[in-house]
Amino acid sequence: MYPLGEQFQINYDKILANEKSILKGRKYRITVLTERLVRLEFSEEGLFEDRPTKIVLNRNFSVPLFTVREDQNVLEITTKYFKLSYAKERPFLGTKMNPMQNLKIELLNTEFVWYYKEEEVRNYGAPKFNLLSEKGKLEYTKGLYSSAGFASMDDSSSPIFEPTGTLIPREKKETDVYVFLYHKDFSQCLHDYFSLTGNAALLPRFAFGNWWSRDISYNESSVVQLVDDFEKNEIPLSILVLSESDWHKNAYEKKQNILSGFTFDPEKFPNPAMLTQYLHSKGIRLGVSVNPTQGFYPYEQYYEMASQYLKKDQNGILPFHALDPRCIDVYFKLFIHPLDALGIDFYYLKEIPTNDLDTLWVLNHYHFYDLSRDYKRRPLLLTTNSLVAPHRYPVLYSGKTLVSWETLKQIPVHNASAMNLGVAFWSHDIGGYYKGIEDNELYTRFVQLGTFSPILKFGSTKGKYYKREPWKWGVKTYEIVKTYLKLRHRLIPYLYTEAYLYAKEGHLFIKPIYYDYPEFYDDVLYKREYYLGSEFFIAPIVSKKDHVMNRVIHRMYIPKGTWYDFVTGKKFPGDKKYVAFFKDNEYPVFVKEGSILVLGDNENLNDTTPPKNIEIQIFPGCSSSYNLYEDDGLSDLYKKGFYLKTNIDYNYMPNNYTVIVRAIEGKSGIVPEKRNYKFNFRNTKKSDQVSVYFNSSQIAFTSYVEKDSFVVEVKDVPSIGQLTINCKGKDIEISSLRIINDDIKSIISDLQIETELKELIDDIMFCDLPINKKRIEIRKLARKGLEKKFVTLFLKLLEYLNIV
Repeated sequence: MYPLGEQFQINYDKILANEKSILKGRKYRITVLTERLVRLEFSEEGLFEDRPTKIVLNRNFSVPLFTVREDQNVLEITTKYFKLSYAKERPFLGTKMNPMQNLKIELLNTEFVWYYKEEEVRNYGAPKFNLLSEKGKLEYTKGLYSSAGFASMDDSSSPIFEPTGTLIPREKKETDVYVFLYHKDFSQCLHDYFSLTGNAALLPRFAFGNWWSRDISYNESSVVQLVDDFEKNEIPLSILVLSESDWHKNAYEKKQNILSGFTFDPEKFPNPAMLTQYLHSKGIRLGVSVNPTQGFYPYEQYYEMASQYLKKDQNGILPFHALDPRCIDVYFKLFIHPLDALGIDFYYLKEIPTNDLDTLWVLNHYHFYDLSRDYKRRPLLLTTNSLVAPHRYPVLYSGKTLVSWETLKQIPVHNASAMNLGVAFWSHDIGGYYKGIEDNELYTRFVQLGTFSPILKFGSTKGKYYKREPWKWGVKTYEIVKTYLKLRHRLIPYLYTEAYLYAKEGHLFIKPIYYDYPEFYDDVLYKREYYLGSEFFIAPIVSKKDHVMNRVIHRMYIPKGTWYDFVTGKKFPGDKKYVAFFKDNEYPVFVKEGSILVLGDNENLNDTTPPKNIEIQIFPGCSSSYNLYEDDGLSDLYKKGFYLKTNIDYNYMPNNYTVIVRAIEGKSGIVPEKRNYKFNFRNTKKSDQVSVYFNSSQIAFTSYVEKDSFVVEVKDVPSIGQLTINCKGKDIEISSLRIINDDIKSIISDLQIETELKELIDDIMFCDLPINKKRIEIRKLARKGLEKKFVTLFLKLLEYLNIV
């Protein structure tokens, strides 16, 4: 077999299951991988597969606790969570002559039973390809999660990985199925799935910043101008993607529809190496679009060398064959590695046909692992979902979307449901890709949702009237968008830590609300809500505002517990439905009591490396702890122990807060040697007593009140050691309970109505009259000059007061 590079080799050490977990007969083999995961195999010839497959890379789990009862005819396996019953040596499904189910698995303490080949109708499903199909609906594939608490994965026909990384067809004809039986423990299910199929990739740190990927015909000078525009307008940028295919030589011949190309066009980019160096000096990473499926053309720099290994067709083109190891080897060594040498950071696999999933998967797999051949560079792709273990090859792109509110409505559903197959990193074009009407409110809501999404990527088709640049909008929209895009970069320490927990431990990077509240799965009002990492809860705005009150009327459900508005600090008692009113610059983002949020402030606008300046926001209500994870963000050295975990421990007592920050694991030299800390105690008045210690020595600090927060700042604190902050005082905690009356008073205050009328409206809205009498009094105000649109508005607001 043709040898591929070392980076593609598959580790065979983890593939054999522990013999103590296996129960085997002449035609069957059952492996209890965990207390919630079981492998079922049946072969008439008694031949079973032990090699890794396209999807399964590890079967070497620790032996779980289980019991076995069997006689000559029946086998029973019981764990803490399921009971499997099997009529030994019989096909799992039975036959036409004997259609009885020969194997069943009961999910203990539930009414649910799993049968082989029985349709799993309760499965939640996960997104397939594009965000919206032609019919305007999300297309789904089978996912891991279901309301029944189980899901199966059929691996019977998957190709086999040889140790070299080459795929070969599966010759053994057998049934090979994995069944996940987790009930409601979705996190454990994801952990087992990642253990079986390979962990999710830890993205480079810069991937959590702002992406730019417009299909514009850029050249060297226009790229420099774009970067200058971002800097001049004080908007951070971390990634630029040359997504239009004419970046390369002879790139796009319209008559032939040729996308293939791997050599920079010297007229557009006379010195690509210097361009990448320039971008890197600005803290920006560069990706370029590639598509080898149409073959390699004579205009390529290394065409003649490639033709010594690959056979030309009648037109002189070197065809691309995804399943030919020689072709794969030539593709990377002669067409991709020269681009790597120029400093290209990653690749956008653009418009690879989804009707050829084998080719798409091969390109995703080999591209991702080829990027890992150099430990100094961590792999990253922008690609399309190939459906097999897509969590291993991020980032996925949801395709060309309409500029519309309907697109915006679908994005949070898409992102949340992607976790049903363990996929965290889907990207969508902020503002929509094409058609539609450019609208400042829609654009703003896209950016706000993107700020609190896994990936924030601007993109659109060609055309000078697609306004993706924030500075092309009016001052109000520009200022709001700039604020959120800056916030996105400040959130990188938090997002990166949560991404590490997702990749390393299988934690849910995004968790749909219906995992905790299944009744919301089909609820059009609340289905879009989700948790972002461990601290945030998002209730996305996906509808237009009421232009009379200049706010969007937003219905939302707040989960159990006590939550705070991330911006205002208003307290929301949980397990309750709310009606709220949000201005253009406001967004429904909440954090639970005791939350610890780590934000960064790098001096360089685009810098995404571990920052010297750290802000730690802490919300009152209960004690908590958070481990901040940091590494260089670029390489795979973290796998060799080059990382740092810093514990932030918050001890809460009413009117007495203590915070301890200390490095607990890893190596020094990973983050700045000294840091400036800003401790932002939210919803807190000025503290009467503040003490700050580093190790055992008292150190200087400054403290002040900032809106409804008490702030303590310390400068030049060593990153290794223990920093302790204690704040005491009398009645220092601010309750700031959210009251709808305050929201409505704010609306009244902002309206263009005579002040005397406002006083009359206030008297009516908040008096003790029954609501029907209040309606009458509001209507009477029309005689005093209150416009009809305002009468209608306050009648509507009365309904919301009545709901509350």
